[in-house]
Amino acid sequence: MDTKCCIAITLLLSFFISGCGDSGYTTDWADVGYSDGYAVGYNTTCNIRATLIEGKWDNSDYSEAYYAGYKDGERDCKVSR
Repeated sequence: MDTKCCIAITLLLSFFISGCGDSGYTTDWADVGYSDGYAVGYNTTCNIRATLIEGKWDNSDYSEAYYAGYKDGERDCKVSR
């Protein structure tokens, strides 16, 4: 292949790949926090496993929802026993 063809293919692929992201999407940190907290509360109380979380502690929505989710997960674990 010649250089012009390679450059054209590279530019074309770059164009298509750039369209794959959802740039209009914003994260609902309260939802993420609640889900993380619920998973940790449930898994910790039921001694299931360690849970990886987002840990966005500098975001107040995340932190508040995390603790609410933790309490709900902990409660649901105790009820399920």
